[in-house]
Amino acid sequence: MQRSPKPTSVNLEVNLGGLSMKNPVTVGSGTFGAGREYHDFLDVATLGAVTTKGVSLYGWEGNASPRIAETPSGMLNSIGLQNPGVEHLKADELPWLASVGATTIVNVSGHSFEEYQAVIEALEEAPVAAYELNVSCPNVDAGGMTVGCNPQSVESVVSLCRQATKRPLIVKLTPNVIDITEIARAAEAGGADSLSLINTLLGMAVDAKRRKPLLARGVGGLSGPAVKPVALRMVWEVSRAVDLPILGMGGISNGTDAVEFMLAGATAVAVGAANFVNPCATIDVIDGIAEYCEAQGVADVNELIGALEC
Repeated sequence: MQRSPKPTSVNLEVNLGGLSMKNPVTVGSGTFGAGREYHDFLDVATLGAVTTKGVSLYGWEGNASPRIAETPSGMLNSIGLQNPGVEHLKADELPWLASVGATTIVNVSGHSFEEYQAVIEALEEAPVAAYELNVSCPNVDAGGMTVGCNPQSVESVVSLCRQATKRPLIVKLTPNVIDITEIARAAEAGGADSLSLINTLLGMAVDAKRRKPLLARGVGGLSGPAVKPVALRMVWEVSRAVDLPILGMGGISNGTDAVEFMLAGATAVAVGAANFVNPCATIDVIDGIAEYCEAQGVADVNELIGALEC
């Protein structure tokens, strides 16, 4: 049976840099596909938005296996942004999302600045509500985190993509930097409408018996509850450094987690690794936010944004 959020008197609508969301919950790119598999368990149209898996101009094969490893309170992945390319997304996934009434954010990847721009240009006539620029993936050798660690590169790629669209532009930041606020300011200067953070932390797992890494690539991106304290800290820091709304993510699995991110400065949140454990995690988070607001006498969820008392 499909689940939907419970009725509530709390206003859950938020605006993420020009993207209107019926509630402040979306999914982490790469943890939800394009929503088809999860639609058996929940009505994806009831989410604030569905964020697609990263898409490139042409198909990417991804990294060699093994590319998933469980860790204490989390998981490592080294998928490598495997995807069939933007034309497949346009022909198959985006029409389906539109047919069920979902609000869609497309996560955009590229090997070069021009490729990011080309993906957006290819999607301009498609049913897309916003773009999320992935300048922060630690699992690819070109683009990704290589771009996201350099403020000048971030400003350049965001500026180029800004020229290609008037739709809301979300820039996804890597935590694998010395000062994330420096990268956030660069994205703001390039024309970002909002920021999403954090992407996965670069990590490693070792098989002591075989004396080899558990992942074929050696390293991968750490996600899950283990990264939540780092993610909260970075959301709080960035919210005080720029004037852009933030999509917070990193270890969110229930309503309380989501509320903590909003108090730290996030306007909306994304549920990632929790989707693998509980296919209805997003609905639980939406309901949990509403229940917190009802218990606290909060009529509008926007009252929570940045309300942390320090």
